[in-house]
Amino acid sequence: MGLWRKLMAEFVGTALLLACIVGSGIMGATLAQGNDAIALLANAAATAGMLYVLIVVFGPISGAHFNPAVTLVMRLRGELRNHEALAYLGVQMLAALVGVLLAHAMFGVDLLQPGTRVRSGSAQWLSEGVATFGLLLTILLGAQFRPNAIAALVASYIFAAYWFTASTAFANPAVTLARALTQSFAGIRPEDVSAFLVAQMIGAILAWVTAFAFVGSRQVPKQEI
Repeated sequence: MGLWRKLMAEFVGTALLLACIVGSGIMGATLAQGNDAIALLANAAATAGMLYVLIVVFGPISGAHFNPAVTLVMRLRGELRNHEALAYLGVQMLAALVGVLLAHAMFGVDLLQPGTRVRSGSAQWLSEGVATFGLLLTILLGAQFRPNAIAALVASYIFAAYWFTASTAFANPAVTLARALTQSFAGIRPEDVSAFLVAQMIGAILAWVTAFAFVGSRQVPKQEI
């Protein structure tokens, strides 16, 4: 399948994912009227549901990465060439920004609004490392042992990780950067982004090493990621 189709799938999928994350955060916080537990439940459920749909629909086209950490690990595994990985990364970053702008436009708020939600400290950084590690391990091992269930596995993991991590599981560098441009429930302060990115990359690399220990160099079926 042509690279342009893969990039289009990554763009549309990543943009819709961010629109869902931010939009459901705005809607959840508005309807919950100060009850953060209800807002988080709505945010987590919407994100998990959207991930399931996007992976099923776009997995056969691009692999449904929607995440630079996933793309990095797939490059390390030899699933992508350098120019393909770089193109994926660029598209994911741009699409994430578009998704945030789309969510803001749908709710009639300022399109660009630097995040104000504090997400800093060792507990948050550890949480992001664990969240990303678990996500990548779910993808790598799930694609080997239960490839037909990968969409459900990823969606289920993210729903759970919203709740068991202190950071609410960003687990995605593109998502992290884009969420620094919203003051909604899903936002993050720009100054907190860099530490999240470092933790995510460490988690992704550890997942790659761990998966290799379990399954060696066997490749992930491209159409099922």
